[in-house]
Amino acid sequence: MVESYFLLVPIGSIIALVFAFTQARKVLGYSEGSDIMVKISASIRQGANAYLKRQYRGILLFFAAMFVVLGIMAFAGLLTPFVPFAFITGGFFSGLSGFVGMKIATAANARTAQASSEGLNRGLRVAFSSGTVMGFTVVGLGLLDLSIWFFLLKYVFYTNLAQDPAAQISAISAAMLTFGMGASSMALFARVGGGIFTKAADVGADLVGKVEAGIPEDDPRNPAVIADNVGDVAGMGADLYESYVGSIIATIALSVSAGYNFGGAAVPMLIATVGLLASIAGTFFVRCGENTDQKVLLKALRKGTYISSAIVILLSFPVIYFFLDCARYPDRIGVYAAILSGLIAGVLIGFFTEYFTSDTYKPTQELSGSSLTGPATIIIGGISLGMLSTVMPVLIVGLSVLVSFFASGGVANFSQGLYGVGISAVGMLSTLGITLATDAYGPVADNAGGIAQMSHLPAEVRERTDALDSLGNTTAATGKGFAIGSAALTALALIVAYMDDIRIKAPDFQFDASIVNPPVLIGLFIGSMLPFLFSALTMKAVGRAAQSIVMEVRRQFREITGLMEGTAEADYSTCVDICTRGAQKEMIAPALTGILSPIVVGLILGVNGVVGMLAGATATGFVLAVMMANSGGAWDNAKKYIEAGNHGGKGSEPHKAAVVGDTVGDPFKDTSGPSINILIKLLSMVSIVFAGLILNFSIL
Repeated sequence: MVESYFLLVPIGSIIALVFAFTQARKVLGYSEGSDIMVKISASIRQGANAYLKRQYRGILLFFAAMFVVLGIMAFAGLLTPFVPFAFITGGFFSGLSGFVGMKIATAANARTAQASSEGLNRGLRVAFSSGTVMGFTVVGLGLLDLSIWFFLLKYVFYTNLAQDPAAQISAISAAMLTFGMGASSMALFARVGGGIFTKAADVGADLVGKVEAGIPEDDPRNPAVIADNVGDVAGMGADLYESYVGSIIATIALSVSAGYNFGGAAVPMLIATVGLLASIAGTFFVRCGENTDQKVLLKALRKGTYISSAIVILLSFPVIYFFLDCARYPDRIGVYAAILSGLIAGVLIGFFTEYFTSDTYKPTQELSGSSLTGPATIIIGGISLGMLSTVMPVLIVGLSVLVSFFASGGVANFSQGLYGVGISAVGMLSTLGITLATDAYGPVADNAGGIAQMSHLPAEVRERTDALDSLGNTTAATGKGFAIGSAALTALALIVAYMDDIRIKAPDFQFDASIVNPPVLIGLFIGSMLPFLFSALTMKAVGRAAQSIVMEVRRQFREITGLMEGTAEADYSTCVDICTRGAQKEMIAPALTGILSPIVVGLILGVNGVVGMLAGATATGFVLAVMMANSGGAWDNAKKYIEAGNHGGKGSEPHKAAVVGDTVGDPFKDTSGPSINILIKLLSMVSIVFAGLILNFSIL
């Protein structure tokens, strides 16, 4: 009876994909504007295509190598034979999510600029509609991938375990967890590579164009302007795809030890299905007038997300009541409180992220004031703001874990409490369709402003696109906070899933996760260090790539006669090529750090050492990611607050100081910060996949 309801999940995924398709058709139906706007947009698409083609070619080689490695391990009996194929499908769907997002974003930028010339609400609708394509592609493909593997494993390969539901779910979830590693690997490559590409271009364009040459942002005379406008949407989509599927799979795995079996496995998948339907409903409530006030625009976007959350709150109760058989076991209804805690935690993290990064609130306004005394003070202020902003997200996630654990019966049954923690992550991500739409719309609005500038549209158009861009900075920061918060909950659930997987593979193994156990303590220190090592590698990568762009832009200003006068055209393709090559080369070391660390630590320190490493990486990674994302968002909006006419406006000394702060914040918020949340989940996924290897060959 319960198992037949799993069919609702693929039906929901198809609805999401059809909705994404209709939204894409809607966006493509809008005009791209004048001939020059069409030309600029085509150049941006060409740059994006060149980047994606080269990046995906390199990633394909990595996946081919990993397929061989996993195949050898499966042949040796260390993995099930499904693992190599699950790894490939996870990476494929994650990469496809990013590819679709990049395609629609680069198609929507000129259309958003043209729509903004007709009105602010029309511009918002085009940009937001392009974001919904990304949002619902991610949730649609995520649930489709889950459905394919669930039905394939259950009805084709594990029918012999039908008399033992617990064994069947254990076998299914163990195989499904491995495609999370493929999704995480793809997400890390996409997020790091995309972040290096776009931030190297952004930093180079700002430092030479705005600070040295004194020309406006997105001026066509700047050779790096096309590369800067490519933006990073592919990484965003792949990132949240793996968060989404990771939280669902981890909770399915925890349903066995909790004693919920197929009912417990159905709950996260059906809550996600309810959430995508609620998100579709919420998109129809995103409207605004012609008021460019940020609070008014934020209210317009919040309306859609709040309505979606309210629908999930209403519909998740009957899901919990029916599938966990609460009529017979009334104490299980506490799982509903876990879903509520995840939803509420996501909303609260979004609010506090907005408070610390939006220029409509005091922290960012005060940060802009620190530019009056130069770049040093605004950088100090931004780092301080980012550190302070970590307090509330940590407390919120901690409280959510406590509520989820105890409300789900953690006192009487430890495993049921952990299931509650996993389901709270699912609750937080249940409205991902619309939440990601508000995040993905930001780069589109940003690029629309650039196209408006380069195509010399009237000043009021740039005012509207700047309002949408500023709103996009805030929603992007909110989206990153949301993704990082959900990553912390998902990583915790994955750590528990790793420990359960070890118990299944080695029933006699005794965990000693005490902090005074040397392997655990050493693993804790190594795990705490990894997010800092990873951030150092990604920041340095952006710096090196940006140096190449700075030198190239300076060269063109110096050698191309008539470029500064506007009588000659810049060589945009060279800058795009430099960014592409830089991203391709520089993303390797950070990605290998996340993939190899659990294997090396496990082989030396054993299973207990890996548990310590995962705990340390999750704790420091969560805090560092929040700090970097919020510092970067605040620096960006502090610059925009000055450009709106405060503290001397554009071209003033405070503005130049704010530009320097913004260039520091670019890799903080768009490369290192959002990549850390992928890192902490990838570490857990790799640990689970290579658990058999670690059990058999570890030194300790």
